[in-house]
Amino acid sequence: MERRHETEMWKRKGTVLFLWVFFAVCMRLNVEAKSSSTLETQIEAKLKQLNKPAVKTIKSEDGDIIDCVNIYDQPAFDHPALKNHTIKMMPNYLLELKKSSTEEGLKSEIFQTWQKSGSCPKGTIPIRRIVREDLLRAASLDNFGRKPPHQYENSTDQANGYVPENRSSAYLLTVGYNYIGAQADINLWNPKVAQTNDFTTAQIWLKNNNGPYFESVESGWTVNPKLYGDGATRFFAYWTRDSYRSTGCFDLTCSGFVQTGQVVLGGTIGPISSFYGQQYDINVGMFLEPNSGNWYLKLKNNIAIGYWPAEIMGSLRHSAIAVQWGGQVSSMNVGKKTPHTSTQMGSGEFANGRFQQSCFMRNIRIVDYSLQLKYPRDVTPMTQEPFCYTAVNDARPGIEPEFYFGGPGRDLPHCP
Repeated sequence: MERRHETEMWKRKGTVLFLWVFFAVCMRLNVEAKSSSTLETQIEAKLKQLNKPAVKTIKSEDGDIIDCVNIYDQPAFDHPALKNHTIKMMPNYLLELKKSSTEEGLKSEIFQTWQKSGSCPKGTIPIRRIVREDLLRAASLDNFGRKPPHQYENSTDQANGYVPENRSSAYLLTVGYNYIGAQADINLWNPKVAQTNDFTTAQIWLKNNNGPYFESVESGWTVNPKLYGDGATRFFAYWTRDSYRSTGCFDLTCSGFVQTGQVVLGGTIGPISSFYGQQYDINVGMFLEPNSGNWYLKLKNNIAIGYWPAEIMGSLRHSAIAVQWGGQVSSMNVGKKTPHTSTQMGSGEFANGRFQQSCFMRNIRIVDYSLQLKYPRDVTPMTQEPFCYTAVNDARPGIEPEFYFGGPGRDLPHCP
């Protein structure tokens, strides 16, 4: 009898344990289902917010989908400060600011791949469609399209102006004047990005401050697989009011930048330069219109892309005090971390390789309130990790300086 009683008791305990486990599994599955359902709802809402109704859709051979969107339906006007904004086209005198020469061995025959497949009707602008996979690659939906904020080794580093621990730059710097414009011809390459969260750029920055707290408008080319889903070289625009902490974004992935032209922000560009072969560049310029406070972006000297309106700017609506031309690698494996990322900057070669090997910028110019394009009076080449990425301002007598920058990243034994 005792044995039978013990058997029944263990059966009852087994049944209770089974029910408890079954209940726990069901609860977990229910929570996961609700979580998954919530995420899907958030993704759909974000896609609806980003992708405006298209008048026409173009499928590009590079895999991008380009939506032709009514110019007044673009994402910019979701910004609270732009609810009553009237679009202002780039003034002619800014379009006429140009100084770019095509030299032997260099071509500017740059196009965007999507343009092979069609064009957008008058009154619309081309916008690269954001798809579900793009959002799933992001760290969070709120941070989609943003550069990561600067991270420093400890709390005092930022105040002391130390190099951030999550990006590495090599650039030409000018500081100290009221700059209202900058431009350059940027050599086009396709560097390799080694890690999932890394990206690399060749670009121009205009900043209101040369310290760790700054506001900036930026443009150039990038290879950013996490944002765009591939390793292609793409034209980009960026802005921030708070050092990338909570404002601004790439392209039109948030509200702010007002697009007016027929170039896709985030679209692939080419052809690409080759080692010891044909070199290609793209002229990029950003200029402040003093009366409105808008920062205008243009390509190839006279192709207007759009502008960052004064309403989203802070002190930058009056002028910039620092300009940088060069490259940047964003990665958690830079600085003192080992192994260092092998994500490349520029062409992937060090700056001393010069023409046909290293990435360069030519026809470097600033604009001040004289409204004339000028070579900056004082420039300094800077590099934050000289054993990983380098910068050389090649200034020879009688020849306009050419700025070279880049590198392979991890390069044993010096960049371990």
